[in-house]
Amino acid sequence: MNPTPSVQTVDIHMHLLNREMKLSRLYDKLAVKFFARKLGADPEALLADPYRGYCDTVLRRVGESRHLKKTVLFGVDARVDDAGREIHRDVTVCARNEDVYTLYQKAPDLIIPFMSVNPLRPDAIERVERYAKMGFRGMKFLQNYWGVDTRKKRFRPFFKKLAELKLPIIVHIGSESSVHSVKACERLEMLEGPLEEGVTTIAAHMGLEYSPWRLLRAFSKNPKHFGDNYHRLLKMLENHENLYADISAILTPVRAKVLPHLAQQTQIHHKLLFGTDFPVPFTTLLNTHDLPLSTCRGLCDIENPFDRYVETLLPYFGADNPLWRNWQKVMPQEKREEA
Repeated sequence: MNPTPSVQTVDIHMHLLNREMKLSRLYDKLAVKFFARKLGADPEALLADPYRGYCDTVLRRVGESRHLKKTVLFGVDARVDDAGREIHRDVTVCARNEDVYTLYQKAPDLIIPFMSVNPLRPDAIERVERYAKMGFRGMKFLQNYWGVDTRKKRFRPFFKKLAELKLPIIVHIGSESSVHSVKACERLEMLEGPLEEGVTTIAAHMGLEYSPWRLLRAFSKNPKHFGDNYHRLLKMLENHENLYADISAILTPVRAKVLPHLAQQTQIHHKLLFGTDFPVPFTTLLNTHDLPLSTCRGLCDIENPFDRYVETLLPYFGADNPLWRNWQKVMPQEKREEA
């Protein structure tokens, strides 16, 4: 392959995993052996101590990447009932804010901490204020897991506080397969609450939808099968000054099909953010994008998973594309500190 242009960017979408996660099932062990090395991790270290192995992988691979300056890192708050009582904490994705902060303190030059606070908690606003004082720079919402309809008036004070503190919010939009999901809360309408209160709002995963019952459509490269959320989001990005979208997990086969189409939508490239959704597995060789097989083979030789991700996207978003710099718009404080 020809030398790749040097791109310096921030990964806007990376998960910390639950420190209590276990990899004891046969399925887990097989998955680790199959995916771990491609994600830059040591399978034996992950199986021996999953949480420590994962944290070590994140710090090592982000630190040695030639393309990543830093990564936004977040957990996911637990599901609670209307009284704020915790009713479910996913054993994989529900990492606590305190664990995010601990890893941030260990490597402040690599990590930008985002909090996750379920707005159903009675003290949700107080939590936001406390974490903001600690240095958290934004918010991660998984309202589809929580069963939270962000359009309800009861959540407006929560969003007002985010706007007041100038904290951007990443909102999951589109299909979800990692945790239990309330489908009604995956819709584009979930952006309305924070947008109307003036919050810098990031629609995750380009709002892409897929159904296991419609596999042909799920892998179709025909734009009419990309889903209503995706096409409406493109229009919304033009019309809402405080709305952005991240392309996290776009190298999974059900999402990579949109890359040629999205690359042509230059009118909204100034609103797109680079993200990976790490540790979600992705492929570079066999996928639904339209890169030549010879190019894909060369990409497979890139050891660092973040560099492999960036260089797979460079044919669609060149080194001078605003995609790589737009993080500065949603986190101006981070930009000032670096300067």
